[in-house]
Amino acid sequence: MDMAVNGLLKQHLIDPEICIRCNTCEATCPVGAITHDDTNYVVDAGKCNFCMACISPCPTGSIDNWRTVPVVRAYTLDEQLGWEELPAELPPGQLALEEGVALAEATPAAAPAAAAAGMDQAFTSASWGSTLPPWSAAHAYTNLYGPKAPTTATVAGNVSVTEAGYENDTHHIVLDFGSMPFPVLEGQSVGIVPPGTDASGRPHHARQYSIASPRNGERPGYNNLSLTVKRVLQDHSGKPVRGVASNFLCDLKVGDKVQVIGPFGASFLMPNHPRSNLVMICTGTGSAPMRAMTEWRRRLRQTGKFEGGRLMLFFGARTPQELPYFGPLQSLPKDFIDINLAFSRQPDAPKRYVQDLIRERAAELAALLQDPNTCVFVCGLKAMEEGVLLALRDAVQAAGASWDTVGTGLKNEGRLHLETY
Repeated sequence: MDMAVNGLLKQHLIDPEICIRCNTCEATCPVGAITHDDTNYVVDAGKCNFCMACISPCPTGSIDNWRTVPVVRAYTLDEQLGWEELPAELPPGQLALEEGVALAEATPAAAPAAAAAGMDQAFTSASWGSTLPPWSAAHAYTNLYGPKAPTTATVAGNVSVTEAGYENDTHHIVLDFGSMPFPVLEGQSVGIVPPGTDASGRPHHARQYSIASPRNGERPGYNNLSLTVKRVLQDHSGKPVRGVASNFLCDLKVGDKVQVIGPFGASFLMPNHPRSNLVMICTGTGSAPMRAMTEWRRRLRQTGKFEGGRLMLFFGARTPQELPYFGPLQSLPKDFIDINLAFSRQPDAPKRYVQDLIRERAAELAALLQDPNTCVFVCGLKAMEEGVLLALRDAVQAAGASWDTVGTGLKNEGRLHLETY
């Protein structure tokens, strides 16, 4: 869709006031038009081809914003990165005045990237993720509480779920909402608003965390939920840094208050129909939604309300001591869930990742992926995504099936979901 007409451009922008910096838009964009810094997520007008792939997955609607500007006056990335709020629409009179100048000055480089249609067709993992929920998923409530009107939760519990003394300190945190309605489903997330201000004196923006408890609460029948939070003490390059929200959450005491927004997410949801299979692939705190789904199935199984349906879990961490919920995982019945663990930093052992486990179970997975009752959920660090999807593709092809056919079916039927960061 061409959004540039007569020298004017309907420019795609992200509202910094309601964006929760969840990275969904950047991960979804097939042309690499979205980027971010420590403050804002922004859209490159020179790359955006208006495919709208990022609109539906955005949990807050912050992505669905537009401003009409002269093509040659399009807002630059540097301008957008410095925004605290969206600029006002230019008045019609100013647009009409500049339209002739825009037509005279416009160059092919200023227009959105027309070459996008001829992009390299190499395998792109993000393009296979579905933005539709499974057909039998329950209705998800979203955006009940926004950044300008968060609700308050009380800390009901905070325990470490990794072995003490290791670098990855991960906590299981229970938040109680009292009488304030906060309905959630497995696979959804919330935003936590840390107290205080950033280095520029602005209030901290919310950080997103997946919910680790099932729909009827961490404690069944109570209006509460749990989160799996890793204490961040260094950035991706290894430079020491103290994560604002993660350290705030990990240091909370029972009775402390927390500002919460959300819930978010209307597609990364578990199926509810009998005999539905779940293939769950995760690393680190990406285990949160998998724990929620597994626990809901376990509770249904105890009451005899769920028959059939296979659960396969592929879970990766550096060591067993740093694997969240390692102890409880060992106590789950083998006939209930098929658990496959990969450790990349075990002494005197080769590095193993979740994609290695997938390749070892390729024949079983190929059959499951071709079963219309199977849903696949991938959650964890962005770096895992391509390796996992390539392993799934290879498993399907080794079984003599077409990945284009199987993968397209998984995507179009809401059965393959990616949530990486």
